[in-house]
Amino acid sequence: MSPTKAGKRWEEVRLDKLDNDLEFAGARIGDVTADQIAEWRDARLKKVASPTVRREMTLLSSVFEIAKREWRWCATNPVREVKRPSNARPRDRRIQPDEEHKLLSRLGYVEGAKPETLQQELAVAFLLAIETAMRQGEILGLTKATTHLAKRYVRLEATKNGDSRNVPLSKRAVELLQLLIDAASGRQELFRLKSASADAMFRKVRNELEIVDLHFHDTRHEATTRLARKLDVLDLARMTGHRDPRSLMVYYNATATEVAGRLD
Repeated sequence: MSPTKAGKRWEEVRLDKLDNDLEFAGARIGDVTADQIAEWRDARLKKVASPTVRREMTLLSSVFEIAKREWRWCATNPVREVKRPSNARPRDRRIQPDEEHKLLSRLGYVEGAKPETLQQELAVAFLLAIETAMRQGEILGLTKATTHLAKRYVRLEATKNGDSRNVPLSKRAVELLQLLIDAASGRQELFRLKSASADAMFRKVRNELEIVDLHFHDTRHEATTRLARKLDVLDLARMTGHRDPRSLMVYYNATATEVAGRLD
């Protein structure tokens, strides 16, 4: 089933890990009990945070659901009979200006220059993420055909929620994309950098700089918070790809001081 999904890569990685970690892997699927699921859940909670366990349980549950409904391999889904860990508070990590400067400097970014190295491409992707609230995979998948600078938008055909969308571009985003187009002579893809390499590279540079608890995905929080100053909630939801505007609250993290500055 996984190859049919947009997020197949990460789902396959997680399934491979489950295959290695689950003590009951290899047993008849109809013989797996809720007690075994609960025992595995408790063991995982000693190693990873509750949101990770919830995601793994959701994936495991989908395995049993397909086996039950489509393939008739089991009569019940034992994951549904087990309580899931409570959700942790949404991340509210903001990117500080000095952190942004250190990251860009370490990645070799030069303002106005075409990216030549993969590290410089990662720097441009980081800046584009802050400008547009696009996810890393969406940015790295951009091509010349999906980039419309004259009309100031890019077209995303495959997104996390399965919907396509057009993402408006600020003048800054247009400038960054033009640099990528200029550097991508002879190829359609704007980036040579792939997601797996980008993840590893970002973590390595972050750790070298001793920047604590910063993920590339935090750019989505930062971008959404900045864009909320300029766009109304419906336009913001359309830009970020949220079907329900209430979901924006997960990513909107304005500080009290920032809100106070807009009261006067």
